[in-house]
Amino acid sequence: MPSIDRRLFLRAGLAGAGGALLTACSRAGESTAFVQPTGAEVRAAEAARRPGPVREFGLIAQEGRADLGGPVVRTWMYGDRLPGEPIRVRAGEVVRARLTNRLPQETTVHWHGLALRNDADGVPDVTQPPVPAGGELVYEFTAAHPGTYWFHPHHGPQLDRGLYAPLIVEDPDEPLGYDEEWVVVLDDWLDGVSGTPDEVLAELVSMANMDHGGMSMDHTLDNGATAPDGDQGGGHGGHGDMAMPTPSPSASASSKWPHMMMNAESDLLGGDAGDVYYPHFLVNGRVAAAPETRTARPGSRLRIRLINAGGDTAFRVAIGGHAMTVTHTDGYPVVPVETDALLIGMGERYDVLVTLKDGVFPLVALAEGKRAVARALVRTSAGARAPEADARPAELDGRLVSYDALVPTDAVRLPGKTPDRTITLALTGSMAKYDWAINGRKYDPKVIEPVRSGERVRLSFVNRSLMWHPMHLHGHTFALGTSGVRKDTAIVLPGATVHVDFDADNPGIWMIHCHNVYHAEAGMMSLLGYRAGKGEPK
Repeated sequence: MPSIDRRLFLRAGLAGAGGALLTACSRAGESTAFVQPTGAEVRAAEAARRPGPVREFGLIAQEGRADLGGPVVRTWMYGDRLPGEPIRVRAGEVVRARLTNRLPQETTVHWHGLALRNDADGVPDVTQPPVPAGGELVYEFTAAHPGTYWFHPHHGPQLDRGLYAPLIVEDPDEPLGYDEEWVVVLDDWLDGVSGTPDEVLAELVSMANMDHGGMSMDHTLDNGATAPDGDQGGGHGGHGDMAMPTPSPSASASSKWPHMMMNAESDLLGGDAGDVYYPHFLVNGRVAAAPETRTARPGSRLRIRLINAGGDTAFRVAIGGHAMTVTHTDGYPVVPVETDALLIGMGERYDVLVTLKDGVFPLVALAEGKRAVARALVRTSAGARAPEADARPAELDGRLVSYDALVPTDAVRLPGKTPDRTITLALTGSMAKYDWAINGRKYDPKVIEPVRSGERVRLSFVNRSLMWHPMHLHGHTFALGTSGVRKDTAIVLPGATVHVDFDADNPGIWMIHCHNVYHAEAGMMSLLGYRAGKGEPK
């Protein structure tokens, strides 16, 4: 079949999937007509982005062998590298990416953080049918906003394999001055070492309600408490510019449940740091014992784009001997602020500028609460000796910038407006039952929170569990808390309530979910849908 015919054929299948969701139930139970992912309003929103030149890319999702810098694993990747080959375009250009699925199961691609057309969002059976094994699909969308983004599957726990890569949208009017750029992707790794992500999910679900040998696993609050110290603004806003806590005894796997994490504790994350034991933590696909080395000139100004592609791990990141100046988070610019370290939840991104000294320095990503590190090196002197693999930069225990300290630049600040609609999303569930959910209901694609185009919408994340959750909204960027910093993914601590506002300006049906892949797959996902307009075709 010629490529253009194949693309049109698959678009027709996609329209069918969207049509099936046109009428669904809101949480209150009433029948509501929603904009189709391929509907007229979606097409109009895409045209308003004034699509520019088309850039073509090929993505082959396949099984292969990845060298992690010593350990060699069999995993799933885009192409033959880990992370996958970055996609880099200029703002306003059109991405036309042909996905060829050579995996043994169906898959999709989600373009994380982009405000793109709804039918390219990659949510199976919501914005598209999944791409079957042996199938192809062309994703086509305008990359309208500059920034640091990434892409990954949105099908089961596939994200926790090697299926991820950066997506960089360059600003044609780049205001920052820097000499070089380095994209740094952080990850936690178990695939092909201790099992597969599917086995991990099955283990976490199967141990629910079983005899846990006296382990305390009840991670649920009886009601929605507000954040400690009255913090309503951001997930880790109460920890800015504070020294880090002393780690508790070493984290390890459970003897009974080999994929379950024991003693993973972090004050920064409100207690329990994570569910899953990972044997390795990676920077750009390399273990700490065999780090990637970035070479540069002393005195040069390096822009680092940090992406957390992990499944269950927040990373605390620092560069030995250097402060970092934060310039962007989740793709959007902030008033520059200096920090020693960053806490990065799954799905979050930060851009920083660093003026490099003379020598060789470790970039260390501490697996928060898990007492292990991912590591890379920055070398500006050929003769300098690299620090030992277990070196811990003092900066990890220095200043840690909070959400409240991140202020959006005037160009991206969301104008002040009273919300037209508030949607409360209670984050519920426990480790004991592994019943992660939103508003006490596991994900049901027939239940959609309605909004209307043009509204200012407030999402109130009320964490009623005793675990932290990095909450991600598809297709939009929201203003977070009191500072108004623009983000698409935000940490919500146990017991905290976090308010985020966004303008409903991108019609379609969009997912909201925890970016802990195992929490999401257990049920902590929900949908938000734009009510169909008067002229929307049925």
